[in-house]
Amino acid sequence: MTGHRNRGYRRLFDGELSFGLFFPITSSTDPFPPLDEQVALARYASDLGFDALWVRDVPLYWPKFRDAGQVFDPWVYLAHVAAGTDDVALATGSIVLPLRHPLHVAKAAASVDRLSDGRLVLGVASGDRPPEFPAFGVEESTRGERFREHVRVLRAVWRESFPEVESSFGTLDGTLDLVPKPTTETLPLLVTGHARQSLDWIAEHGDGWLYYQLPLGTLAGVLEDWRGATDGSKPFAQALHVQLDSDPTAGMSHVHQGYAAGSEWFVSHVRELADLGVDHLAISIRGGDRDERAVLDQFADEVMAEL
Repeated sequence: MTGHRNRGYRRLFDGELSFGLFFPITSSTDPFPPLDEQVALARYASDLGFDALWVRDVPLYWPKFRDAGQVFDPWVYLAHVAAGTDDVALATGSIVLPLRHPLHVAKAAASVDRLSDGRLVLGVASGDRPPEFPAFGVEESTRGERFREHVRVLRAVWRESFPEVESSFGTLDGTLDLVPKPTTETLPLLVTGHARQSLDWIAEHGDGWLYYQLPLGTLAGVLEDWRGATDGSKPFAQALHVQLDSDPTAGMSHVHQGYAAGSEWFVSHVRELADLGVDHLAISIRGGDRDERAVLDQFADEVMAEL
C-alpha cells in the first residue's frame, strides 16, 4: 500500500503494520512536559524500530484541556528533529488548518519536507478547542468550509508553478510562485477524524485517514466503510494512548484514548487491530511515571517484536 512516492509515507505504509510515537516522549502527565531530552529520545525510538515521530499542533494552551502538546511550534520543532534523525518518518497529528493561512502552511511543510529529504507526512485537522477560534479571529462554524478550501489551495501551490488560485484567503494571479516545492508532486495528507467532512470527501481528497482510538466493534465498521469508499487503496492510521505496565501479565483498564495494561494484553490487542486492517499505530506513552527508555524498550521487545 504505497500509493504516494513521499519517503515518509512509504515508511509508514509498506503493507505491514507500522508503529509511530507521539511527542512529547514522556511518561509525565504534566501539561508542560520535560523538554530537554526529547531529541535524544527520538533517536532512541528510531533505533528501536519506530517508523514515525508525530508532533501535534496546539497553538494556544487552554488549562481546561490540561495539555500543551509538545509546547514548541510544530514547524520549528520538526526542522529541529529532522536534523537529529535520519530515516524515521516525521508526521503531524495534526495541523489545525482553519487557524492558519494555507500559503504559510504550504511553505513551512514543503521546507520541512525538503530539509528532511522527503520524510514529512502531513496530518491535518479542523480543530477541537473552541476558545482558539475567536483568538485567531475565525468563526468556528466556518471551520469545515475553511478546511476544504485550505486543502484545495495547498494542492494547487505544491503542484503548480505560478498558479492562479482564487480563495477566501487571497488571490494568486499567476505572477507569484511558492517555493520550495515538496520532494514529490504534493505532500501526503492524512485527514484526522472527520474534520467536518463527509467520508466520500475524505476518501477523494486525502491520502489516508488518521482516526482516534475506538472500541473494536466500532472500529470494524469504520474500517469497512473506509475500505468501501477507497476500494481499499488508501491507508488507515490510528492514535492510541499506551500506559504500559512493567508486569507483562497485567490486566487491562481504560485510560483516555487508550489503555493501561501489560505487554501480553497489548500484543493481543494490536494483533486484532492489524487483522481489522489498521496500517499504522501512532502511540503516546504518557502516564504511569516510568522511565521513558524502559517503556520504549519494553514496548519494542515485548510488543513490536512479537508482531
